[in-house]
Amino acid sequence: MAIKQELEKKVKHTCLHDKHVLLNATMVEFGGFDMPLLYQSGIAKEHQAVREHAGVFDVSHMGEVTVRGKDAERYVQHIFTNDIAQAPVGKIYYGMMCYENGGTVDDLLVYKMGEQDFFLVINAANIDKDWAWMQQHAEGFDIDLQNRSDYYGQLAVQGPESEDIVERVLGLACSELTFYTVKTIGDVIVSRTGYTGEDGFEIYASHDYIRECWDKLIAAGVQACGLGCRDTLRFEVGLPLYGDELSEDITPVMAGLTMFVKFDKPEFIGREALLKQKQEGPVKKLVGIELKDKAIPRHGYAVLKDGQPIGEVTTGYHAISTDKSVCMALIDTQYAALGTEVEIQIRKKVFPGVVVKKQFYSKSYKK
Repeated sequence: MAIKQELEKKVKHTCLHDKHVLLNATMVEFGGFDMPLLYQSGIAKEHQAVREHAGVFDVSHMGEVTVRGKDAERYVQHIFTNDIAQAPVGKIYYGMMCYENGGTVDDLLVYKMGEQDFFLVINAANIDKDWAWMQQHAEGFDIDLQNRSDYYGQLAVQGPESEDIVERVLGLACSELTFYTVKTIGDVIVSRTGYTGEDGFEIYASHDYIRECWDKLIAAGVQACGLGCRDTLRFEVGLPLYGDELSEDITPVMAGLTMFVKFDKPEFIGREALLKQKQEGPVKKLVGIELKDKAIPRHGYAVLKDGQPIGEVTTGYHAISTDKSVCMALIDTQYAALGTEVEIQIRKKVFPGVVVKKQFYSKSYKK
């Protein structure tokens, strides 16, 4: 009993936890936080609300780190695979932090808030690991590095109606923001970003402000959305999830994310290992697979070729938007060509499939 109580103590709550409980959300542990998986409406309805109208997500479990000072840009360039050297203030970049061997520490967003001011958004499950790694590699840089994860709450308003909702319901002017840009309104950070394949915004602010925003959105009839549809939405448009499509053992090159790795930069951690892997070709590659049956492939299920294992599923669903059983899988590169016929072991049966593009549904971002 004491052990159970100790484990329960370690699970964190976001600033909106009581709001989810009031809405009778099904709660699950994710990334060390007690988070809503779905609400009474169900995953399919939440998913379709985002694709057709708009939904609001509590993403306050995400981590935030600020890098400020004379060497802020040089430090971010050192730890980040993408190139921010020519970035204008207000621009956001996606990329990875990698180990020397090319394995992925985390994938993250880097916001350029000022010439010497960067805002890094990291995955909830990796906050402690990332923070330790960032501190470890800060030696020799004239920077002020701060972990602000406990201060910021975060909401994501996603869907084709999100711009109207953020402006009308929350009173935050956002229409001039283009895809992957950011602005501050007082103490509130608003960016045109998301993890759903739809137009949308992410709002970072104090816990009290985020709670006020949540109440306004729910009162206005915006659909509350949980982690369940967040995963189905990001999966359909081929966005990776750390721990599934990226990890210490899965490099950005293997995951097909080389466009976010800028080898023309003179230096960043992991550059040499990743360049070698790109030049020689990775042993394994992340692909999409469409099944010819309604069976649902799940994480960890074996992918076969002529009955022999060649890899495994990283994420799989019966896609809500396309009504097809699809998955992403890490398989031997020699079988990764589009159109290659493979099989997936689902329990005691084997189901035929074919290698397809990882993007199962077309994105609808505002450029």
